[in-house]
Amino acid sequence: MKKVNVDDLFEGKASRYSLVIGVAKRARQITQDFADREVITDDKAVLLAIDEIKNHKINILEPEDADL
Repeated sequence: MKKVNVDDLFEGKASRYSLVIGVAKRARQITQDFADREVITDDKAVLLAIDEIKNHKINILEPEDADL
């Protein structure tokens, strides 16, 4: 099983909630993309999403404090 350091992912983010929501949304996108293209893989969508965030391939947009 692959271990992920959450503190590394959390760096530069305002909240853990936005990190969790961002990973979940991206994982669903990956799952849907694999289903559409009929790709079969042993890789977990959540781990792929975490890797993309960790490697700065995607960014998580967070609301400004005034928007909350």
